[in-house]
Amino acid sequence: QVQLVESGGGLVQPGGSLRLSCAASGFTFSNYAVNWYRQVPGKERDLVASSASVGGSTHYVDSVKGRFTISRDNAKNTVYLQMNSLKPEDTAVYYCHAVRWDKIYWGQGTQVTVSS
Repeated sequence: QVQLVESGGGLVQPGGSLRLSCAASGFTFSNYAVNWYRQVPGKERDLVASSASVGGSTHYVDSVKGRFTISRDNAKNTVYLQMNSLKPEDTAVYYCHAVRWDKIYWGQGTQVTVSS
């Protein structure tokens, strides 16, 4: 059974940090590109950060460059999103996403709220 399980969300003050984790099971994690998306109510789900399956390349949306870092541990079948210098506009539900060719998997999401 394929699963992506996110954890690490919560309430944090502006300027604070959180680290999200996404544990994968049921598929060969290392063969998949993995991504973090986020969504706020009434808006589309937007790509935040990507990690390629081969070569280690990463990509970020401009609004999080220099603040967020995506990393993966293929031995643990886990992808992380380190989020620093958080802003209120980072408030969203964050989703883990894995893709390889026509195989696409989503996690259930974890809420991140940045507020004083």
